[in-house]
Amino acid sequence: MKLTIQARNMSVSPAITQRIEKKTETMGKYLWPETEMQVRMRKEKNDRRVVEITVPMGKNVILRSESSADDNLFLAIDKALAKMERQIRKHRTKLGKNLREEIPDVPEYIEEDSGEEEKERKVVKQKTFPVRPMSVEDAAIEMELLGHNFFAFVNIDTDRTNVLYLRKDGDLGLLEPEA
Repeated sequence: MKLTIQARNMSVSPAITQRIEKKTETMGKYLWPETEMQVRMRKEKNDRRVVEITVPMGKNVILRSESSADDNLFLAIDKALAKMERQIRKHRTKLGKNLREEIPDVPEYIEEDSGEEEKERKVVKQKTFPVRPMSVEDAAIEMELLGHNFFAFVNIDTDRTNVLYLRKDGDLGLLEPEA
């Protein structure tokens, strides 16, 4: 496994590198030797430490975990790596068994009425990501593995960008653009 460690607003000490390498050794048995794991760490203004880990697992699957902790980088690293290891094991199990089961029931989201007037919403974060051609079933598995409630992908059947999302009733919805 190839490990890349990056840091922003902080320096990476040998102790941090050693800790990450030691914790990722156990994941090596689930991954191909040429698999790349990217570990990104950053220190935010309020001394919060954030660790993001990304592992591409083939042409259509990217596993990602993120964790943060107040002023404790080692705790954030341990939590993010534990999440990633669970995702890797889960993904490898699904591949091994070729499971194509339904998405498990998800409890409805509870919306609270705050009683305040709605303020104008603004974009506070922007990300870019690769969009790959895949089937709707593969997109559902990818969305579940990432732990998100929506997933954008290029539908292999229509060659158009679609968005798959988790509905409040636990079923899935698919947004398809019109011509």
